Amino acid sequence: MKIAINTPILDKQEAIAACKVIKNGTLTSSAKSGGKYVQIFEKAIAAFVKSKYAVAVNSGTAALQAALHALDIKKGDEVLIPSFTFIATANAVVSTGAKPVFVDILNENYTIDPDDLEKKITKRTRAIIPVHLYGNVSFVERISEISKKYNLPVIEDSAQSLGSTFKQKHTGTFFEMGCFSMYPAKVLTSGEGGFITTNNKKIREKLLMIRNHGMINGHDPKIFGLNFRLPEINAAIATVQIKKLPNFLKSRKRNAEILSKLLSDSKAILPCPRKDENVNWYMYTIATEKCNKLLKKLNANKIGAACYYRIPVHNTPFYKLKTKLPITDWAASRVISLPIHPNVTQKNLELIAKIIYDVE
Repeated sequence: MKIAINTPILDKQEAIAACKVIKNGTLTSSAKSGGKYVQIFEKAIAAFVKSKYAVAVNSGTAALQAALHALDIKKGDEVLIPSFTFIATANAVVSTGAKPVFVDILNENYTIDPDDLEKKITKRTRAIIPVHLYGNVSFVERISEISKKYNLPVIEDSAQSLGSTFKQKHTGTFFEMGCFSMYPAKVLTSGEGGFITTNNKKIREKLLMIRNHGMINGHDPKIFGLNFRLPEINAAIATVQIKKLPNFLKSRKRNAEILSKLLSDSKAILPCPRKDENVNWYMYTIATEKCNKLLKKLNANKIGAACYYRIPVHNTPFYKLKTKLPITDWAASRVISLPIHPNVTQKNLELIAKIIYDVE
């Protein structure tokens, strides 16, 4: 049996919730506040991350797009982002007409390098999007200093970090907005979906319009918007998943601790959360010079390991920019992510560790 790198964990509870929506017949709502289950989910997830508001949308990408539109990012603007991330971070910026400016990362946790970030600021810079990659929390304190110094708003790409905290504060709540994904591979899923967290009432009101073609009451668009609405079926599934999330996170943490002990004598660079950081263990990512050989052997043994971002965004065919990002290039050739989701067993982890030692 193959062990997937990540997998949605669903049972009868989610099926029952989805069926209730189908039987009711209200599959979505164009009301400003959204449908019944959208509203229930928004309140529950806001309570979980301890933000004042949450606005549900139909994908993590839509969350980023809506957040950028809420800040009036437009053509001619520049937005600073890491290149070592999923393509959606950059594509969301491009969709507004703005230009993504790629910043290097830190090799200790693969998140944006604050020093390089500050160097890339120009008179056209309008926002910063740090990515809490693999669940690792970006260096938010330093980023906060930079954002205040240059008066730049920050949108957290928290797609992979639901449940991660720094000094007991959740990702997605450090700055103006946090953008999350509920894609099937994430720690919580609604099938497809996403949401934006904020403590700013004006931003929340704007996001509610943006997700619904800029409308408030029917056909009365006040600002630019698109159809970013989350369907009721997806919201219903998410309302069940949010109740299970604490146990999901406990299982991931347990598996990460087991794997770290098993790999304590490994030559690979293991993940090591910094003081006051609590990661959600979306991915257990190591770095090794034998990345290719290790990936091949793990996959041959039906272990769904993956080398994410082997081609950083700035080197993809669509962007292809001559930007020097040495740590990004270093990570792209060495990192490999291992499965530690709740369905992974002790025997699975022991097999993963054995293969790593064999390759070394």
